[in-house]
Amino acid sequence: MDGWHHAQTAAKVLKEQESGANGLTEEEASRRLEKHGKNALKEAPRESPLTMFLGQFKDFMILLLLAAAAVSAALGETIDAAAIVAIVILNAIIGFTQEYRADKAIRALKALAAPKARVIRDGSEKHIDASEIVPGDVILIEEGDRAPADCRLLETVEFSIDEALLTGESKPSRKDADAALNADAPIAERRNMAYAGTVAVRGRAKAVVVATGMQTEMGKIAGLVQATKAEDTPLQQQLEALGKFLGTAALVICGIVFLVGLWRGFPPLEMFMTAVSLAVAAIPEGLPAVVTITLAIGVQRMASRNAIIRKLPAVETLGAATAICSDKTGTLTKNEMTVREIWLAGGRHCRVTGEGYEATHGEIEGVAKNDEQLGILLETACLCNNASLIFDDKKKKASVAGDPTEGCLLVAAEKGGLDYEELREKYAFALEVPFSSERRMMTVVRQHGKGYRVYSKGAPEAMLEKCTHALEGGKRVRLGEEEKKRILEANGGMARKALRVLAFAYRDAAAKPTATDAETELTFTGLAGMMDPPRPEAKQAVELCKQAGIRVVMITGDNPETAAAIGRELGLLSEGSRIMTGRELDEIKDLAQVAGSVAIYARVSPEHKLRIVDALKENGEIVAMTGDGVNDAPAIKRADIGIAMGITGTDVTKEAGSMIITDDNFASIVAAIEEGRTIYANIVKAVTYLVSCNIGEILTIFTAVAVGLPSPLTALQILWMNLATDAAPALALAMEPAEKGVMRQKPRNPKKPILGMHNAARIALVGAWVAAGTLAVYWLSLPKGAAVAETMAFTTIIFFQLFYALDCRSERPLHEVGFMSNKWMLAAVLGGVALQLVIVYTPFAEILFKTAELGFADLALATLTAASLPIALQIGKMVKK
Repeated sequence: MDGWHHAQTAAKVLKEQESGANGLTEEEASRRLEKHGKNALKEAPRESPLTMFLGQFKDFMILLLLAAAAVSAALGETIDAAAIVAIVILNAIIGFTQEYRADKAIRALKALAAPKARVIRDGSEKHIDASEIVPGDVILIEEGDRAPADCRLLETVEFSIDEALLTGESKPSRKDADAALNADAPIAERRNMAYAGTVAVRGRAKAVVVATGMQTEMGKIAGLVQATKAEDTPLQQQLEALGKFLGTAALVICGIVFLVGLWRGFPPLEMFMTAVSLAVAAIPEGLPAVVTITLAIGVQRMASRNAIIRKLPAVETLGAATAICSDKTGTLTKNEMTVREIWLAGGRHCRVTGEGYEATHGEIEGVAKNDEQLGILLETACLCNNASLIFDDKKKKASVAGDPTEGCLLVAAEKGGLDYEELREKYAFALEVPFSSERRMMTVVRQHGKGYRVYSKGAPEAMLEKCTHALEGGKRVRLGEEEKKRILEANGGMARKALRVLAFAYRDAAAKPTATDAETELTFTGLAGMMDPPRPEAKQAVELCKQAGIRVVMITGDNPETAAAIGRELGLLSEGSRIMTGRELDEIKDLAQVAGSVAIYARVSPEHKLRIVDALKENGEIVAMTGDGVNDAPAIKRADIGIAMGITGTDVTKEAGSMIITDDNFASIVAAIEEGRTIYANIVKAVTYLVSCNIGEILTIFTAVAVGLPSPLTALQILWMNLATDAAPALALAMEPAEKGVMRQKPRNPKKPILGMHNAARIALVGAWVAAGTLAVYWLSLPKGAAVAETMAFTTIIFFQLFYALDCRSERPLHEVGFMSNKWMLAAVLGGVALQLVIVYTPFAEILFKTAELGFADLALATLTAASLPIALQIGKMVKK
């Protein structure tokens, strides 16, 4: 019955582990350590930096470029070969630098393990390295300790554990060693277990270890992270397909041109060099570097909007996201318990505004601050309480030291005008009766005036059994059955809103009460309902996602009632949508069939989250997974893009994710989506521009050879265009701002090619125009000599490409976009023109590129011919509009 220890008695688990109350002997522990291994998480094999760097050269287009470089070198064209190799290495360095911080998830998980542990061996308590813990060890855990392994609790004294990183629960889990549970109880409900990596926040416990290392729940998550295969992004897949298409087309065209040239009687060596020129022209050598740098620019822009990108190609993937799977606690909610409602005995209802632990962000509405009944309830909340509030001056943010539930009661009291520190100083502590699962309440006795006052809080049903009176309108009145029924109805109303409800009571005593008689004849004052509230900006962000055609799916380890309440408040639940629990998930074989209608998943495990992500991906969704806890890491890695929270997120989640939101703000994800869409649109513009230029080059050479003319462009000239002249305008396109209405568009279909039919038609038209204009200028210049004609063709086609870049900035006419709105583009075009003039009019460049000086009339002809393309395209856009 491995893994079912929660369903067995403590005595049976001890027997199964062949252990006892006095723990193992050192000899037996050594034997088990040899058998089970150290209590540590194993790491998956990691790539060395060299392997990672060499991996940058696996891309099909990169391999083609290297082949072209080898051919050029073999033919003695060392400059061509060196230029190609240089650009390939530059691209590899950029990719390697961005991905060097590879997957460290397991190391981060190891850091969560407790370095030391208190264990009982040979009947004595000892402190040992947590890695030496073995199954069957009896250990001791108290407040502040991190559980070193998975344990079955043997004894508990007011013991609570923070399991948020494992279950997603926002409040600590109260533990009870004697709890009887069913075998199918989810982790979040296993009150008699403590799991590796979770932290004790109250009380103490004695436990027997049942699993260590990779066999723990934490270890299973580590295994899931290791086993999760990272998939290529849509952009990577599309660029790979484009590279293969262009490469295949290049080989076919080269073969045709070579054969046609031989048929026309050109020398074989000359035709081979022409074919190499065509191969260079067909492949946009600058494309990998342009895309990589464009993504890197996107990284910088996203960082300014609180999104840090860890994996470069994932920048644009978010723009294609159709579903965001978000953890509830700390992502859609603040992970700060907040009192939302107060119900006073007699039926008065108060609303508490504001979220989080800053009291200045809200107030208590519906009753006067000096109301006596409210004052006593809030006084009880302050004095029957062991938490305190801490304000961080640097972060300008408050936090709770102690139980979050007790912390939010202090905040509510401050909203009501009370200062808990002054009250605690004024009314000296006398006695505490700690909370217990049997009594379900807590009591503190403090000196009050000349006597004492008993302050109690706890579960409403349990509290009412101890109350004989109620405080109504400043008077103590006998608490009858009708009034008790009314109180329980108010409690039920709050519970249906997924509020956690506590009741408050007090009594005055002349003499100091004892622990046995303190909780008698209490006077009921009221109820307080609290919850971990949604982030104020999350609802607006969810609405923006809907406008952008993106589903937001809540995935949480919390209970379905709480998840539903948060979901309704955020607008996640609509007609036809449903809530599904982890147990229901286990019963469904084909989740993909119903995943489209599920808006909220509750009480789920890490394995469930993986199934959910897989089901959505099976339905064709591009899935973004957000989260902060360890339990989110495997699904974050499996998703198309994983989004980790920067403040509350664990190291595990951050290292598994592709992106980190630095302010833990769901709204920042929407900003990142907008940026991702803009980046992809700019990449499409750059690819369209580069391929259009290459098609123009191919048609120019192909047509010249087909009609019996020598190639007007050399291989080095083409390489210069592709790597130097084309690259700068393409990079400038990456700096284009977002188009209007980008967040009102539906997500793009990642299965569609990066260049659709509209782009293909545009590329064909531009390529034909460029070829016709270049060849016309070349033919007209032939009477002046081959050198001048080739230089005219070289200059004209470069000017064509530079001027065409201005038109590629937007689907709208340039005067609407703003001619000066992208200064990078202006610099790229003017810089390209200046470089071409240097090549034409400097002696060294003339020798290198085989050019000749041009007269003013020649230069004017090349300029006007090239300008005809963008002018015609701009007129077409204005007519279309």
